[in-house]
Amino acid sequence: MQLAHYLGFAHRSQEELGEAFREVAQGHAEEAAVFHIAQRLAGQCEEHAERLQPFAERYGEEAPEEPERLHSDLFGGTREGPLGLLRDLHDLYVMAAEVDMSLTLIAQAAKGARDSDLLEIVQECEKETATQMDWLRTQMKQAAPQALVVAE
Repeated sequence: MQLAHYLGFAHRSQEELGEAFREVAQGHAEEAAVFHIAQRLAGQCEEHAERLQPFAERYGEEAPEEPERLHSDLFGGTREGPLGLLRDLHDLYVMAAEVDMSLTLIAQAAKGARDSDLLEIVQECEKETATQMDWLRTQMKQAAPQALVVAE
């Protein structure tokens, strides 16, 4: 059963996304909304990872390195200034999209395996991940004029 691969991917991706949210929060602490909300979203990601853990144990977790590679490729540390914030938010969005797609695929597998417990958890995580992506998109829209037109 290949579900173990995607459970491992989703579990690790959630951990990496949570860590990245915390990095961006700390790196842009002067932006109060970014600091506080990114910290809260990091907690959600950590909770998602915890909720997926029993299923990773049930199905066996294969731990691919892709989430760590994605994090390290995107984040060599947070960037400075308005353009740095925009790029950091964009990177978080890409990571969240990876999480979102892995959850979608796991939900489909849970339906196929008739695992209603896994399906319920994944659907709840999907909803919160969609909200995270909406917040990131809104923050990028707000930051773009300053970062791309005004800032030097």
